[in-house]
Amino acid sequence: MISKNVVEGIVNEWLEDKEYFLVDVAISLDNKIVVEIDHAEGVWIDDCVELSRFIESKLNREEEDFELEVGSAGIGQPFKVLKQYLNHVGREVEVLTKEGKKMEGILKEADTEKFVVTVQKKVKPEGAKRPKLVDEDITFMYDEVKYTKYLISFK
Repeated sequence: MISKNVVEGIVNEWLEDKEYFLVDVAISLDNKIVVEIDHAEGVWIDDCVELSRFIESKLNREEEDFELEVGSAGIGQPFKVLKQYLNHVGREVEVLTKEGKKMEGILKEADTEKFVVTVQKKVKPEGAKRPKLVDEDITFMYDEVKYTKYLISFK
């Protein structure tokens, strides 16, 4: 079986001096290699083709046959790396906690340890007839959530 570390090394070599970043490399038992890359402004198919050819040039099918798929991290798919969080600061996201609570809000900030989402909550001020919406920042540690993903909105 082809090593994930070998493929990651090849991909990182291609990524040098590019604004793309590696999201994931998965290799199945039957040597199907799936490489996901991303970019702040989206991924171009020509770049996926170029990366695919680069990987193929570095691996030897004579030694070990493989199937290769190179693509972008899917829209609406959970974030896998910090750079995806950083690229989506200021955008609407959906978070599912490990307790099963789902919430939507604006990704306010992210760092290596945690991320912050601003959500709107209805609060009824004392003496008021109706509740009003107020912003509340909620801080999450990465290990507290099942997933975070970009929320696609057609509003």
